[in-house]
Amino acid sequence: METILIKTAQLLLSLSILVVLHELGHFMFARLFKTRVEKFYLFFDPWFSLFKVKKGDTEYGIGWLPLGGYVKISGMMDESMDKEAMKLPPQPYEFRSKPAWQRLLIMLGGVTMNFIFAIIIYIGIMYAWGEEFLPTENAKYGIAVNEVGKEIGFQNGDKILTLDNKTIESFTAIIPTIVLDHIKTVQVERNGQKTDVEISDSDLALLLKSKSVLIPRTPFDIKIGKVEKGSPAQKAGLLKDDIFVGADSLKFQYYDEFKDYLGSKKGQSIELEMIRDGKTITQKVDVTEEGKIGFYVAYNNPDLFEYKTVKYGFFESFPAGIKRGVQTTGDYLKQFRLFFKKETKAYESLGGFATIGNIFPGTWDWYSFWNMTAFISIILAIMNLLPIPALDGGHVMFLMGEIITGRKPGEKFMEYAQIAGMVLLLALVLYANANDIIKMINGTF
Repeated sequence: METILIKTAQLLLSLSILVVLHELGHFMFARLFKTRVEKFYLFFDPWFSLFKVKKGDTEYGIGWLPLGGYVKISGMMDESMDKEAMKLPPQPYEFRSKPAWQRLLIMLGGVTMNFIFAIIIYIGIMYAWGEEFLPTENAKYGIAVNEVGKEIGFQNGDKILTLDNKTIESFTAIIPTIVLDHIKTVQVERNGQKTDVEISDSDLALLLKSKSVLIPRTPFDIKIGKVEKGSPAQKAGLLKDDIFVGADSLKFQYYDEFKDYLGSKKGQSIELEMIRDGKTITQKVDVTEEGKIGFYVAYNNPDLFEYKTVKYGFFESFPAGIKRGVQTTGDYLKQFRLFFKKETKAYESLGGFATIGNIFPGTWDWYSFWNMTAFISIILAIMNLLPIPALDGGHVMFLMGEIITGRKPGEKFMEYAQIAGMVLLLALVLYANANDIIKMINGTF
């Protein structure tokens, strides 16, 4: 429960910051071109608001429905659907009275702010923390794979050499590179021999839906970092820092061998051999139907792998942060492209609020928080640029058409387009959150 609350708090704080900044982008350009802004709200306020104050022509407030936020610009057909105001003669301070290029910049203000803010965050991250990663060549024991990885063709102990014969420096970049760059073959060292693992479109679909397909392989030199509440491990009396030796008189060289053994004992019991306070003990433990006993892994050797850390000075952090922002944007666009490839079934991985919240860690960590906030900022910018009426991209699409043709869409047309866009967005939100519910039911979340 505590983990869920921490993730929820991080999600709400992150989205609140991003929504305010996004709407601030629209607000600043509107004020620059002397366009009246009637409302500036964090969250939506149907029927009532939690807080509001009026300064000048603008009412600032906080709504009770935490699904975003908005600025209400005079003379603009938006989600408020204020048709009565649109029937009145245009006023000089209204959005509809401004030249098309000014209206275009007002509509682009939000996504521009999101992109800029993401870059600023990445610059700050590079300066404060730098970059730490595990070089692929330093995964000295090879990889450990789950059932999906085995189905694709990987094996425990494979050492990743190259992807399509190109070296990948960071181990954590392997799966994203395979998926986003549509890698055809992965070169691995297996039993001292170099071999190719072919990646098909159906394999990409499996990778998109699965977690921890391949991770660095680790020796069976583990201990209990934490016991899950209500788990068989807790019921059996297992304690934090108990060191694992074996199970059922069997010894294991690697941790994945122990996991596979647990998988073979689903719904049964095992005799777990451990060291506690320097003494060897044996404890009977039940194994769940998922092949688990309920503990978090810790390692006796915290320096098991040699990580690489790159530090940046103040001025060096600027190009590094910009590069990171551009690369993240490019990677997300590649990922977005997969939704239109039927073979990958990427649409099945589309998630709602629970999926977004789940990307945050279960403990509060500022490095992870700002990394995730920058990533979500880029997502919001790209999604808002989609040419769907009711989104910024829909308004941009119509404004570009007006600039090119010199003809302004009729107000009735814009009204119907806005309604159609809102219906489409609602359907997408329902679909995404329904996917979350299905994942929770299936236990794949």
